[in-house]
Amino acid sequence: MDSPYSDLLRPPLRPRELARALAVPGGLWREIRVLPETGSTNADAVRAARDGAPEGLVIVAESQTAGRGRLDRAWVAPPRSGLTFSMLLRPAGVPVARWGWLPLLAGVGSCAAVSRLAELEIGLKWPNDLFVHDRKLGGILAERVDDAIVLGIGLNVTLRIDELPVPTATSLALAGSACTDRDPLLRAMLREIAEWYGRWRAAGGDPEASGLRAAYRDRCVTLGRRVRVELPAGRVVEGDAVDIDPAGHLVVRTAAGEERVGAGDVVHVR
Repeated sequence: MDSPYSDLLRPPLRPRELARALAVPGGLWREIRVLPETGSTNADAVRAARDGAPEGLVIVAESQTAGRGRLDRAWVAPPRSGLTFSMLLRPAGVPVARWGWLPLLAGVGSCAAVSRLAELEIGLKWPNDLFVHDRKLGGILAERVDDAIVLGIGLNVTLRIDELPVPTATSLALAGSACTDRDPLLRAMLREIAEWYGRWRAAGGDPEASGLRAAYRDRCVTLGRRVRVELPAGRVVEGDAVDIDPAGHLVVRTAAGEERVGAGDVVHVR
């Protein structure tokens, strides 16, 4: 049986220390659950939301056996080689039309936290993939459950080259990160996300008043690139990515004019 201490470069998370650091009175995060293994932290958080769990639940898994990314892609990695966690939010008082900014908000917070600790320039490929050195470092998945939103994040921390899911991916270790200790990384990400969430919610979800749109645009490595966007219906849009509109949509300048894309798979054309 695999011991959590069998790989000294991948020690287990420390649940008590995480709870002590994050689940503080008046803070957003009320409960931190660290699971040795689960199918999907998002599925666990969705069930908790339907069971009436309050806002501020965080579920972290040392190993996911049925994790999912965007477009229902599989998300699996060796145990303790990354951070896989989901957050339960109930943004009461914020118009539902603005909830689409939440995964982008999580991206901005994650980028800021990881960049600081890793001493690397982490960017966002629209809508919510974390990129470093033009390779995918992680991703964010949002699911709505009635009056709640579940945000799931997967971050590659110590994956080796032969463990990467695709050749275009990378990990913090491979990118030369100054920090590959998952405990401070997780704490920093959750604190930064909580700060942005408080600011966004206080502004009624307004991405302009909260500064979220400007912060996202500053971090977005898709802007200024030639892109090909594969839309859910099968149509393809190709052109120059020029802006993120107030709804969080990608604005693509094509030969026929500007087109706003709300969902799709973006390829950076070299």
